[in-house]
Amino acid sequence: MKSNSVGFDINPPNTFSYGANPLKKMGEEIWEEIQKSNLSISSIRSLIVNPSTSKHIISAVFKTLTQYLQQEQEQTLENQNQNHYLKLLCDIATHHRDFTSIVFDTVRSFAFGSSVNSQFKVESLSVLLTIAEHDENLVYAITEFDENVIIELCFDSSVSVRYWIFKNLFRFRIRDEILLRVLLGFVNDPYPYVRRISLDGLVRLSKSVVEFKNGGLIAQGYDGAVDLFVDRNDCVRAAAIGVVCEWGQMLPDSGMEVGEQDWSDSVFVQLCSMVRDMSMEVRNEAFVSLGKMKMVSEDILLQTLSKKVLGNLKERKFPGKRNAKNLDLPASNAADAFIHGLEDEFYEVRKSACYSLGMLIAFSVRFAIDALDLLMDMLNDHSTVVRLQTLETMYRVVTCDRLKVQEAHMHMFLGTLVDASNLIRHAARKVLSLLELPFMKIFKSSINGLLTNLTTYPEDEADIFSVLFYMGRNHGSFAVSFVTEVSQEIEPSCEEELRFDNPRVAAILVLAIHERLACSIPTKVFSYAIPFLGRIVISLKDCATQDALLAYLYKFSKITHVPASVEDDLFHVAGGKLPLHNIDEIFNQVLPLQQICGGASEDQFQNDMRDLRQTTFPLSHQWKVIFTDEEAEKNVNLILRTVAATWQLIKSGFTDEVQKTSRSCSKELATVAVNSNRSTGLLAFASQYVQVVQHIAEIWIHFLPLSKFHYLKTGMLDHLLEKLDYNLRKLRYEFSGLSKKEELHILELVLLACVVRLSEMEICCNVNTLKRVQSTISVIELLCEDLHIQLSEFAGELRKSLSERGYIDDGALSQQFSFKRLLDLFSLKEMVFDGMLKHIKAELGVPGNNSENPLSFVSGLPAGVTFQITLFNISDKDRLCLKMSVQEAGLFQYVFLDMNQIGGYNEINKVTLSVPFYNTPRTASFVLRACVMKECPSEDVGQRARGSGGPKWERIIISNITKIYLVAAKCTT
Repeated sequence: MKSNSVGFDINPPNTFSYGANPLKKMGEEIWEEIQKSNLSISSIRSLIVNPSTSKHIISAVFKTLTQYLQQEQEQTLENQNQNHYLKLLCDIATHHRDFTSIVFDTVRSFAFGSSVNSQFKVESLSVLLTIAEHDENLVYAITEFDENVIIELCFDSSVSVRYWIFKNLFRFRIRDEILLRVLLGFVNDPYPYVRRISLDGLVRLSKSVVEFKNGGLIAQGYDGAVDLFVDRNDCVRAAAIGVVCEWGQMLPDSGMEVGEQDWSDSVFVQLCSMVRDMSMEVRNEAFVSLGKMKMVSEDILLQTLSKKVLGNLKERKFPGKRNAKNLDLPASNAADAFIHGLEDEFYEVRKSACYSLGMLIAFSVRFAIDALDLLMDMLNDHSTVVRLQTLETMYRVVTCDRLKVQEAHMHMFLGTLVDASNLIRHAARKVLSLLELPFMKIFKSSINGLLTNLTTYPEDEADIFSVLFYMGRNHGSFAVSFVTEVSQEIEPSCEEELRFDNPRVAAILVLAIHERLACSIPTKVFSYAIPFLGRIVISLKDCATQDALLAYLYKFSKITHVPASVEDDLFHVAGGKLPLHNIDEIFNQVLPLQQICGGASEDQFQNDMRDLRQTTFPLSHQWKVIFTDEEAEKNVNLILRTVAATWQLIKSGFTDEVQKTSRSCSKELATVAVNSNRSTGLLAFASQYVQVVQHIAEIWIHFLPLSKFHYLKTGMLDHLLEKLDYNLRKLRYEFSGLSKKEELHILELVLLACVVRLSEMEICCNVNTLKRVQSTISVIELLCEDLHIQLSEFAGELRKSLSERGYIDDGALSQQFSFKRLLDLFSLKEMVFDGMLKHIKAELGVPGNNSENPLSFVSGLPAGVTFQITLFNISDKDRLCLKMSVQEAGLFQYVFLDMNQIGGYNEINKVTLSVPFYNTPRTASFVLRACVMKECPSEDVGQRARGSGGPKWERIIISNITKIYLVAAKCTT
């Protein structure tokens, strides 16, 4: 019998027969050809998954595989290829629906055969579950499996068998009372991962346990979990915390003698005892569980914020276990628990501590007041994830009416309005929109903070206007006072022109827009707001329609002849709409405004109103302009849809086709750039995105099983990964104005790059990459929460794999297997743009310098170079530097650009700088290369520059690379 390199026996048994059917005979002959080719298992799998393969060949493969497995089981052989055979059967079932049922029944007979060894049973059950996932009609068949066979496997001597069964126990239909007793019996299994998975099962079963009302079983589970608080394995202790939290809160319902409040305090103190564990995972789980408590007394909560044991708790003892009366738990275990968590070295623990604080503030006003001081300190945390969680906690405190604002807090809080992260700024504004500010001084500082936010980050305008509107509504008298005080800022200039390009003026006008304030605000303020209607209505789209807002401004600016229908339904915050359809009729009512505007002529006024009409309403001419811009955006999205459609080609290894498609998309983008007036930021971003997909295609072929790609080297893969990382970095940091959906899309690609790096054996699976993955997943989770969407299957499974990473003993190899499996879950989604992007870039030149007109220098002395630099869309949070290098000599020099000296932060800044280059080499001539670079600040440890001698973070080039020619000056004696 022939055998290939992996042990797959090709020859079918002699007993195999197709009968007289000529087509079946043809299938047998084709199988014989396969036999002669001595194909490998991977080649046969390719034959199976190929949709063009005939049913007769698939039938021949199926019957041969089935007979191999039957023979080996009858002879009680333990062939190492059994698992491969089963997977091939699984491929047949999932790719050929005509064979699904028969494969399912065949594998089921293996799983429940009496002579089958336990390992083979588990592998068969795994295949059955996979098949059922692809065919919902078979899901019910899974629930009919004999529970006795499943339970029997729980007691198997093989650790891998027990672990797999407990991991998948809930996928079978087993009675809850049996599940409960089995899981309780295995929390003390000798193998730590079985103990952990059993504890996880008890947590999952907690809702069903309540229905049993069996206090003895619940107490047994609780006490067993408490005993595991001293387990040697981190994963077991972390899982035990979950059981103590969930089951401990069920004990009062099971008829125990201890009062509900006292026992809840006991469970809370028990959890507090684990916040100082040596393992970050355990500490993190302890704080997460603290936030799940449904009842805690105020004294215990206050103790968690104090290092000193409170007087009324010094002698207080709690029962440590349900069935062990002699184990007393001192209340001092709760002392400074949250202080310890908020000062933890790991951001994951600090984040969980912030989250739990927010969940517990509903129990006590005093606790909320004391916790606020700690939360304000956390706004200075170096981790963006922690700062964001802190603001989310503060938002919960506000919604629970527990936040008492103090003047000392506001300076630190308002600092978040100019944070570099747009997520932080948005979260801070969300809190501010709900705050009830007690004093005018605090209100004024908050408004000024928002105006500073607007000046620094003009892209936040719509969100800032919305917050100002709600602050004006919630603080009527303060808003009136502030608007009156600064009303001169919004007066027309001496030429009787409003400052239409001044966002501060528009912001102040938004603050005044509310019906409650109208009687106290000068009428001219409302008339000044009319030209800003187009900008204001975008931010108030959830509050009022454009017609309603315009009618409101007409009414309170004392304009006559307002239609009667306007009087009946005027600017309802809940979203009322006005029956105003004839825009020309509305504008005819605005003629009296010419008197307010300083006596301009009627002709001039009509011209102004025509311009105003075109800027605030989509009339015919403006529709033509908007149509051109929208068509450009539509074309870009269509091109990116084409790019996303190449994913199936990438997965199949058709890299050449992907490259052709990408080149066509790049050419099409260039055409759009010529024919469109849209901002170049969108087109530049799309072009770089196409390059990223090209890199992914080049990388993906390294992970395909096809033999023609075996010549590819790891060094080449490493180089491609570096290019992908750099281009993803440019996508993240070279553009401003990305929406949350667009940022989420990019972060998923960052995760993919990290997983590829972690899944390759020859590339170092280092801690920095894992930390980058963890921090990226945390940001993705927050984005998904904000967008009210679920994690993608890829990100969710990756998060799960990370949580299990510490449970694997054999290091990088096991990690490689786990991460490599995740690549099959990734799917390239379509990137859709819904807003404007600003391209952060620079242009660099040295006038008059070329190879024929070099600059002179004296070797060893600084050489002065005069640069002309043009900067586009630079903000005060961007750190730029000029890099000059002589590649041949290995010399380089960084010069940081001071934006204040350059001339501030405008959309376009031009400057001429004379910069000395100190490291002139001892040579007759050399070429100096210069470029402008931007730092990319990140929480990822792996993104710090290593030993560069310049900026501490990784950088991207945002300008052209300019060559400066220098020649040594001739010395005269």
